[in-house]
Amino acid sequence: MSTGPKGRGPKPLSEILGNLFAARGFGRLQAASELELAWASAVGDRDLGQTRVGGVRRGVLNVTVAHPGLLEELSTFRKPSLLATLRRDAPGTPIHDIRFRVGPISSPSPGPPRP
Repeated sequence: MSTGPKGRGPKPLSEILGNLFAARGFGRLQAASELELAWASAVGDRDLGQTRVGGVRRGVLNVTVAHPGLLEELSTFRKPSLLATLRRDAPGTPIHDIRFRVGPISSPSPGPPRP
């Protein structure tokens, strides 16, 4: 379909949907979901609960880990394989490095009141 001389007239549905998705941030949500699934695949069930994926900034994925021993294992021994899996399973998010830091993974659930 073509538009009129002043840009008026019908627009292709693909253009309208593309603009809507961009405005609503659906692409970012899909990329984040894809990255979470790729991380789960890369790190494995054993360590998944002890890690939390953060954002990607300038191609660097930020990951919080539960303790220093896991940070050492992931950053020293497993980083190349983690990067390879992330690149394969999350192609929509370009990642060239992973930065690990020790921190809280989840907030503790409130327990019963203490006497």
